[in-house]
Amino acid sequence: MKAFEVVGNFGFENLRRVELPEPNAGPGQVVVRVRAVSLNYRDLVVIKGGYGPRQKLPLIPLSDGAGEVSAVGTGVKRVKVGDRVMGCFAPAWQEGPVTQEKVDSSLGCYVDGVLTEQVLFSEDALLPIPAHLSFDEAATLPCAALTAWNALFVADHLQPGATVVVQGTGGVSLFALQFARMAGARVIATSSSDLKLTRARDLGASAGINYKTTPDWDKEVRKLTDGRGADHIVEVGGAGTFNRSLGCVRLGGMISMIGVLAGASAEVRTTLILFRAVRVQGIFVGSRAMFEDMNRAISAHRLQPVLDRVFPFEEAPAALRHLESGAHFGKVVISI
Repeated sequence: MKAFEVVGNFGFENLRRVELPEPNAGPGQVVVRVRAVSLNYRDLVVIKGGYGPRQKLPLIPLSDGAGEVSAVGTGVKRVKVGDRVMGCFAPAWQEGPVTQEKVDSSLGCYVDGVLTEQVLFSEDALLPIPAHLSFDEAATLPCAALTAWNALFVADHLQPGATVVVQGTGGVSLFALQFARMAGARVIATSSSDLKLTRARDLGASAGINYKTTPDWDKEVRKLTDGRGADHIVEVGGAGTFNRSLGCVRLGGMISMIGVLAGASAEVRTTLILFRAVRVQGIFVGSRAMFEDMNRAISAHRLQPVLDRVFPFEEAPAALRHLESGAHFGKVVISI
C-alpha cells in the first residue's frame, strides 16, 4: 500500500512516499481503507520534530482520517465491512479524564498516523460517520472539531446568549464559531484578513475585528460587549495573543488555551487572572465519549464542516505547505 513517511530525519524535505505491507486484522482489530485525511497545525510541528526525542522514525504522520471498513478480525462487534468510519485522535482515551497513557496513544506523533491507504485500528477507536457528511468532511472532525467541542461544552458549559471570541479562521476556530452559534451564543471573530472576516460573518459571526488594522482588538471586544467582556475566548495564538485575551474576558470568564500560533512563551499579566477570577484551561482534544456526544449534535443540526481545499494524495507535501502558509479558511483535506 502507498503511504507517506518521515524518513531518516525530521523536516518536510524528508517526507517521502513509500510502499508498505498491507495490514491484517487480528482479534478485535479493524482494517480501514482511508478515503480522506485532514491537516492540523500539530502535524507541521510533528513533521519538524517539535514533539521531542520520544518521536520515532520512520513515522507516518497525521491524526485525522475517515474511510470504510475493509476487513475485521475475530470478535469485532462495533463495526462491519463496508461501514463508513472515523478514527479517534487518541484511541486509548475512551472516557474519563485525560492521562499520559491516553495522550501517548494519539496518532501521527509517537505512533503511526493516517497518511496512508490503509490503517489498522482497534474496534474501540472507530466511530460511525454522520450520515449527511462526506469522507472529506468527516476527516475534519477527530481533532479540530472535538477540541472546539471540548472547550465550549465539556471544559465550559456554554449558554445561549453568551459571547465567544474566536481567533483566526483555522479549523478549531471555525468549528467553535459553528458550535457556539448552534448553541445560541454570539461570536466575535478576529483575523488579519477582511475577506476572511466577511466569510466568518457569513457563518454567523456577529462581528469581526481585523487585528492588523485594530491591534488593540481586546479594547474593541470590550466595546462590542458594552464594557463587560467576552464569556469565553478560544485562544489559539498563545504567547502573542494571551494578554489581549486577558484584556477582554469578562469577570469570571474562561480562556480555552488551545494553540501557540503566535508564540510559546511571554510575560503574562497574572494579576488580571487573579482579579478578574479568570479560568484558564488547557484543552487536549477529547475522548471517544465526547466525540460521540459531538457527533449526535452535528447530526441533529446537520452541521457542515468548512473545507478550504482538497488535495490529491500525491500532493500531500503541497497540502502541508498550504496549511503552513496560513492562507487557508477552514480545513485542508487530502483525498486518498
